[in-house]
Order: sequence, then structure tokens, then C-alpha cells
Amino acid sequence: MKRTFLVLILVFLMTSLSPFQAHAEGAGAIGAPEIKSDAVILLDANTGSILYEKNSHTKMYPASLTKMATAIYAIEKGNVDDVVSVSANAYETGGTRVYLEEGEQVTLEHLLQGLLINSGNDAGVAIAEHLNGSIESFTDSLNKYLKEKIGVEQTHFTNPHGLFDENHYTSAYDLALITKYALKNPVFREIFGTKELAWNGESWDTTLFSHHLLLRGEIPYEGITGGKTGFVEESSHTLSTSAEQGDLSLIAIVLKAYRKEYAYEDTVSLLDYGFGNFEVTEVAASQKFYGEENESYHLNHSLQYTQKKNENVQIAMTDKGVLQVLGDDGRQLATKHLKMDIPKEAMGTRADTNPDELAKKNRLPAILMVVFIGVGLVFLQKITKTMKST
Repeated sequence: MKRTFLVLILVFLMTSLSPFQAHAEGAGAIGAPEIKSDAVILLDANTGSILYEKNSHTKMYPASLTKMATAIYAIEKGNVDDVVSVSANAYETGGTRVYLEEGEQVTLEHLLQGLLINSGNDAGVAIAEHLNGSIESFTDSLNKYLKEKIGVEQTHFTNPHGLFDENHYTSAYDLALITKYALKNPVFREIFGTKELAWNGESWDTTLFSHHLLLRGEIPYEGITGGKTGFVEESSHTLSTSAEQGDLSLIAIVLKAYRKEYAYEDTVSLLDYGFGNFEVTEVAASQKFYGEENESYHLNHSLQYTQKKNENVQIAMTDKGVLQVLGDDGRQLATKHLKMDIPKEAMGTRADTNPDELAKKNRLPAILMVVFIGVGLVFLQKITKTMKST
């Protein structure tokens, strides 16, 4: 009896003193998270809905979260099978490295793995120089790509790795957009979710392990699919995490956490809040909407959006034919331009563009013309006979 009691006490102490708990799928509804980091955002990657944010548009220093942007740019602009020759500049790059040697030949794919899994700054420089010839040219192209392709508005990068520069900045919102876009690419998604990888470098033969404790499973959490860490003194700890449970696919960005454990605690709180309180639903493509003159509109495809569980949403069309989905507190959950249905009475005019209908309509005038010509010839023959007889 005493032994059983002591075991129960030990179990209680172990679970209560642990800073992180295992989080299973389908956690119950919880209140808004208490965030210690300076800026965070929680985004549904499938619908684009923002579920929680704090200073998400504030200018921040991203540290190595920069490498997510470098990676997706390289994947889309380069060829992962290309063989890259490592320069002296890449070899001399400081900070976290994969210990590339000057003149070493490495595939672009392997450099991307070293960049995202082990956060190799030297791999970032080698990638940038291979793609654009220089860091300056690379960052010019990268910034243009991020703005035009992904739609960031508060981001300006001066290097491919995230080592501090006062002109190298972004925001939690922009990083969420970058992560959301990048995760659509299967090459990025695979590397972003890699926990460990054999690295056979010219001077470094080892196994790379992701620095992300949630991805590695050192902090248990259900459904983690990828992650990237970052740290420089000026930005403190930064973290990007992706996770899936059911229909929800969440992205959590945490910037300027003053201690590593704060970054993870905030990330877990954000994910708990998202999975515990939200669900994905949709407006069916078959649903009709009507204007002031009773004209009808429809969606080309069903519209998915993320709402609070059991929330009473308002679905309405504006006078400009835009469908709006609003939460019970008035926040915008989704918008989509609708297509106007073709009135039945107007369908006849559109038959003119159908070849079969057009042929039918053109056949009658042709027949009448033949009849008219035939009658005319008969009449002409009679006149000719009459003239000859006289």
C-alpha cells in the first residue's frame, strides 16, 4: 500500500513539474493564450484565416527563419539536382554551419537540407551565390520574389541566412505567409519536416538533427509536421511551426522570445488554442445568393473558412457581388467574388453561339432563297416563250 502511494506521488510530481505536457488530438476548448514573446501569429494554412495574433505586423528581426524564404526561392528558381561549387566566401561564413570546404561540390538539394535541418549559414551563402552570383544580387531577387509571388509587405532581407543586419527585417504575419506558401511545395515540405538526415560532407561526416524540439519529439505534441528555429542576440529566439489535426492545418510564428522555453511554451499555447477552439467548414458551391433585383449568383467552387466551434456565422452577399462570411463578433472569416447566373430568358440569345442551333437558323433562309430563285426562273421562261410566240 505504501509503495503504491509513493509511486502515485512520483507520477504526480513528474507530470506537474514538467514544463511541457503531451498534447493529444481533439483538446477541449480553452481560453486565449498568455503570450510571453514580443510578436506571434497563428494561421490556418488551408484557409488563410488568422486565429490569433499579437504585434503580427510589427517590424522584427527573424534570425534563421530567413532560411525558409531562401529555401523556397531556391527550389522554385533553381534545379535541386544542380551541383554547386562552394566558394571561399561561403566557407568563411560564421555562425551555425555544415562545415563546407572551399571548392567542395554539393548538390543544391543537399545544401537545402543543410540549410533547413542544421541551419547552415555557409549553405545559405553557397545557395545564394550559385543562383545569383553574389549576395547582393540574390537578396535583390529574393525581395522582389517575396513581394510579387507571396505578397509580403513588411519584409526586406539583406542576406540568405538571417545573421543580424538592422536592414534585415520582417513581421510575424509575413513569415506566416512565407511558411504557408512554401508548405505547398512538396520538396520544401519534406525537408521542413525532416527530423534527422545523414550528412556526408567532405570534412564533416555526421547525422543532422532538426533543432526544433517539437518536430524532434523532445516536446511531445500530436500532429507536428515541420519547423524551423532561429536565434541571434538581437532577435532572441524565433520559431516557425506547422501542425495538422483533422481538417485544421496550423502555422505558428513566434518572434523575440527572451528564453528558448518561452518560444516553445508560446507555440504550444497557440496550437492548443487553435486545435481546441476552431474548426473548418464551407459554403457549398451549390448554394445560391440573390441580389436586389432577384438576380442569382453562385460560387465556382466551395469556399472553406475557419470558424470558432459552434459559432453562429453570417453569410451574405454585398451589392457588388462579393460573398462575405462574418463571425459572430463581426470579424471577417472569408470573402469571395461570386458569378452571376445566366437568366433562363436570356438562354435563347446564347443559342446563336451553338453551331447546331446556328445551322438550323441559317437553313431556313437558304431554302427560301432556293425557292425564290426557282420561281424566278419559271417566270422568266414563261416570259421568254411569250415573246417568241409574238
